[in-house]
Amino acid sequence: MGKPTGFKEFDREVVPYREPLERIEDYGEIFTDPPQSHLQTQGARCMDCGVPFCQSNSGCPIDNLIPEWNDLVYRGRWREALDRLHRTNNFPEFTGRACPAPCEGACVLGITDPAVTIKNIENAIVDRGFAEGWITPHPPRIRTGKKIAIVGSGPAGLAAAAQLNSVGHSVTVYERADRIGGLLMYGIPNMKLGKDVVQRRLDLLATEGVKFVINANVGGDVDPVELRETNDALLLATGATKPRDLPIPGRDLGGVHFAMEFLTKNTKSLLDKQRGDDFITAADKDVIVIGGGDTGCDCIGTSVRHGCNSLVNFELLPQPPAKRAKDNPWPQWPQIYRTDYGHVEVKKKFGQDPREYCILSKEFLDDGDGNVAGVRTMEVEWEKDDAGRWQMSEVAGSEREWEAQLVLLAMGFLGPEQVVAEMLGVDCDERSNYRATHGRFATNLPGVFAAGDCRRGQSLVVWAINEGRGAARAVDHFLMGRSSLPAPG
Repeated sequence: MGKPTGFKEFDREVVPYREPLERIEDYGEIFTDPPQSHLQTQGARCMDCGVPFCQSNSGCPIDNLIPEWNDLVYRGRWREALDRLHRTNNFPEFTGRACPAPCEGACVLGITDPAVTIKNIENAIVDRGFAEGWITPHPPRIRTGKKIAIVGSGPAGLAAAAQLNSVGHSVTVYERADRIGGLLMYGIPNMKLGKDVVQRRLDLLATEGVKFVINANVGGDVDPVELRETNDALLLATGATKPRDLPIPGRDLGGVHFAMEFLTKNTKSLLDKQRGDDFITAADKDVIVIGGGDTGCDCIGTSVRHGCNSLVNFELLPQPPAKRAKDNPWPQWPQIYRTDYGHVEVKKKFGQDPREYCILSKEFLDDGDGNVAGVRTMEVEWEKDDAGRWQMSEVAGSEREWEAQLVLLAMGFLGPEQVVAEMLGVDCDERSNYRATHGRFATNLPGVFAAGDCRRGQSLVVWAINEGRGAARAVDHFLMGRSSLPAPG
């Protein structure tokens, strides 16, 4: 619980990012290293709240023992804090950097005061663990003789691999890209999650016995039916990789790209230390990002680092309120106005926040040579109908044209690609996700399981870890008749 009166004595102070105009000159991580005293003071704010909602269903999906390691950091017992952290989370260095921290939204202190800086403390614990040499490989002592194939090396697939390997199963992870990590490697930019951080954990898993196969396109050059036949169990953790499109006039013009295409090629160019022929640059261009959220912000931050001329971010919904609305009570995730790293960088460089709210894109404009020259839009209004449902209407006379030579679509994802499901005969739900119940993770095919965004739909890194850990327990129980692996909430 930290210091009994700490929440009354100390204010919330987040660990600052690097200065915006400095960090946009490189792709290094945006984070700074806080002094130990700062973290101990923030850990002291964790109150004796009785019921720690931070680790409940409305808070942390993997049931992190947050009050325990907050207290241990406050007392300077960092090694024990790391042990508590790893008890529920295979990859705290990923969640500490890339998770939006639903735990903080559910913090009991947050009812009346700013929440505890849980995410900062989590990240500091694991970083210190690596710096001190406390995090080392732990291969299983015995092997069960059971073979498991996992398709997809994102956080769900990796969490499942780590858990299944720990109890002695032989695990092989198949990844169609040229590097392991899924969205951790190619979907989240370097400045938010350094690829050395990802590779460090991958190297540990490999040393512990997990096998990785790259350039393995399951459903293409690798037959999923054969994988099922040659393994004792098959886990699908392919992610939700079908992007939401914007089928308006001019969609086929050059310069209109999906966000993940842009981000992936940028990260690959940095890792390869050279730009491929298909590299997408924002340099010297007016850029429009359509869609908010983390992916939209990552496109903003990447475009600024390329050296774009200007940047505008369209959001269809209204600007959120500064504080919780009446229909958004604690401990729900607070739907409030936030400013992320990319928004700050644009404001510092160009003088204003890039976001424009209640904007509906109507047409991509042609420059006469088959490339995009801009976007025609309308403003919209949102009102509730008699049934209480939000309805959108266009504002008459609000048509406007925005100049752009690069447009990035960051409007989310619709589900997994269907080729693997079709080849295997896996049932899908009405949203095209692989049909499997949370907790069991079993598909309609014996021995075939599904976890992560391909089962749940587009979600958070921490939920992917929850799913991977839960699926590992389900697979282990299927193979052995029982399982000692923990069951996440």
